[in-house]
Amino acid sequence: MFFQHIYDQTLAQGSYVIGCQQTGEALVIDAKRDIDTYLEVAKENELKITCIAETHIHADFLCGSRELAAVTGAKMYLSDEGGEGEQYEFSHEGMHDGDLIHVGNLSLKVLHTPGHTPESVSFLLTDHPASEEPVMIFTGDFVFVGDVGRPDLLEESAGMKGTKEEGAKQMFASLQLFLGLPDFVQVWPAHGAGSACGKSLGAVPSSTVGYEKKQNWALQFGNDEKGFIDKLLEGQPEPPRYFSMMKVLNKVARPLKIGIPKIPLLTKNEFEDALDKGLKVIDARSDEDFGDGHLPGTINIQNTDAFATWMGWMVDYQEPFVLIAKEEEIEEIARKLMRIGLDNVYGYFSNLGDFVFDLDFGELMETDDVKQLFEENKALQIVDVRGSSEYASGHIKGAKHVFVATLEENLDQLDKDKETVVYCQSGMRSALAYSLLKKNGYENVKNYCKGMTGWLAAGCQVI
Repeated sequence: MFFQHIYDQTLAQGSYVIGCQQTGEALVIDAKRDIDTYLEVAKENELKITCIAETHIHADFLCGSRELAAVTGAKMYLSDEGGEGEQYEFSHEGMHDGDLIHVGNLSLKVLHTPGHTPESVSFLLTDHPASEEPVMIFTGDFVFVGDVGRPDLLEESAGMKGTKEEGAKQMFASLQLFLGLPDFVQVWPAHGAGSACGKSLGAVPSSTVGYEKKQNWALQFGNDEKGFIDKLLEGQPEPPRYFSMMKVLNKVARPLKIGIPKIPLLTKNEFEDALDKGLKVIDARSDEDFGDGHLPGTINIQNTDAFATWMGWMVDYQEPFVLIAKEEEIEEIARKLMRIGLDNVYGYFSNLGDFVFDLDFGELMETDDVKQLFEENKALQIVDVRGSSEYASGHIKGAKHVFVATLEENLDQLDKDKETVVYCQSGMRSALAYSLLKKNGYENVKNYCKGMTGWLAAGCQVI
């Protein structure tokens, strides 16, 4: 048997290539949209991709199953479970609980495991030449390492009221099925630490059924369904705004994008024309580069692993936008954008030296600088822009909480005339918050770039 786990660190998303080396056939599960990765794996290992499967209708990334099927001619095996309104709306091979997918001498049994979503399925893999016992289960967003999938996304992201309690009940029932699996079966989920599809996902890529029975908090409730539901619905992170769009695009027919998009490099005149048209400008450079000189009104979303997530929070899918980025990073950025379907890129610009006399400047603060400001300015306005559960777990004394993704809708909570310091956990979100405040006319604002990580490392007090 051939097996390869392909992990996208930027969205904490895992996909899989499973092959029968005797027949040369391969299956891909939960493909990302930049499909060249799978084509290269298949070519290097003399495999032909004949089957493509998904565990559910994903909310956090744009699945590349249809692009991969268009290139390879492989069949798409997708869930027909979940009932009316919860199924894929384009041509596919429908799957139900108990069905088998054959890949050469391998078989994958479909298990309907609702909870995260009503149509969710898992795949129980048996390598028949080796044994008639199952060896792996691909759980999608059902069971993670140390966690289970959140059941509230249909309600929080898609506006389907009342579905999170029903989803939590379904999750409890599905976990009873999981508890009946052999302890030795390997668990391979669709996400790891950093994903918003759960609240406490583990950092290691895989586990076993036996280990999860002992260590996963969600499997410790016995028959206490209510206790499980209360705990599952408690403290889930804010779902990114783009999740609702992903649920739609992964469900319906849509234009396909084969290959990595080529984002055009804009000339100074083209860039100025975009500015005159009022296009949103995202500066993807580091917070240091942004502080050393940026165009007023631009939004700083740094090209880190979290870039796509925050682009999905801040950019509307219908609006064209412009990037300020380094040329050597633009293909990487293009991949990150296509993975969440943000295809409406007008172009990018890289030479801010052409605007040297128009630039604004910022200030990054170290921990000692913030402590000194506290001593000098008792009226200092300090703003924690992390999520609500992060803020509740400990924050700087006196800090107001305004989640960065909703900052522009809550500016009335802040005093524009006060000296202001923004912070998050490690600097990504505070850079974004700083740029949003500057964009909205806050002149006396600074970015504490070390965030809560630096504050705790310095032994400073939190409440």
